[in-house]
Amino acid sequence: MEPMYYIGLDVHKRKISYCVKDGSGRIHAEGSISATRLDLDHWMKRLPQPWSAAMEATMFTGWIYDHLKPHAAVLKVAHPLMLRAIAAAKKKNDRIDAGKICDCLRCDFLPESYMASTAIRERRRTLRYRNLLVRQMVQMKIKTSALLMEAGVSYNKQRLHKAGYFRELLASNPDIDEGLSSLLRLCRETVVRLGKTESALVRSLERDSSLTERVERLMTIPAVGPITALTWALEVGDVQRFSSIKKAVSYCGLCGAEKSSGNTVQRTPLSKQRNKHLQTTLIEAAKMAPRNSPELAMLYDKEKQKGNANRATLAVARKLVAYLVAVDRGQRNFQIAETSSHIAA
Repeated sequence: MEPMYYIGLDVHKRKISYCVKDGSGRIHAEGSISATRLDLDHWMKRLPQPWSAAMEATMFTGWIYDHLKPHAAVLKVAHPLMLRAIAAAKKKNDRIDAGKICDCLRCDFLPESYMASTAIRERRRTLRYRNLLVRQMVQMKIKTSALLMEAGVSYNKQRLHKAGYFRELLASNPDIDEGLSSLLRLCRETVVRLGKTESALVRSLERDSSLTERVERLMTIPAVGPITALTWALEVGDVQRFSSIKKAVSYCGLCGAEKSSGNTVQRTPLSKQRNKHLQTTLIEAAKMAPRNSPELAMLYDKEKQKGNANRATLAVARKLVAYLVAVDRGQRNFQIAETSSHIAA
């Protein structure tokens, strides 16, 4: 059996530092290369075979991972928060970081992070871009209201962003001068353009053959619409990576961290170590869920009596996660059992 060589990669925008070691920890090569596909191809031709590599998760990791994976025996991505030993070291530079990542891989001590397939990551990028457009739409609507308030113009808040009312407001209100009118029209045109682009992106994802069946199955859950279903499918990827519902809830950022010492157990506020896209979407869905499901409405009322509305919303969001995991893992439509509130698997 040929000996395995281990490679640690410290990835940056323009440069990749590397360290190559054998199983005993002896350094065979180290240095840096430019972060381009051509330079990576030339570098891989000089590597001893077979080799496995690891790198820290960054915004540049995806394309490097896809480019190296066909050539590596094993390729792993490390969780950045679990690699704090690198940042906390007294002496820190790219060469040392690459060596430490290599040692973690060689000793099977690497805190591995889940890496979704290329297809899922490409579609996830589209969905997150859609979320950006929605935020920009909201900003432009707020700016429209702010411009009117700055000029002391009275308007109907509920109807302001309706096309007919907006045209009537510009044409009939004497307090809107030519300069303000041009800015308001620009805001309105931006909102309309962003809305059309956002709708087109959502339609393209809904019609994607690799997602259609899964999204339709998830949408059988009360209060789960196309955006919630798409967000779950693309942000979670493979639901089988969660061994329990509690781990899925933790990943979605719907529980606090636990600090225990002796007989004392303390729960902190909601953890910042979460998927923020899932957390936001699930909380928004949970706010609407009691209107669409009697079971979730009962849960909301029960939790609200114990605390406040925020506690009740989080409880509903956690229940939605349980529903999503069960439906996604069982690959069957959602059903409520007649004799209990558990879902039929």
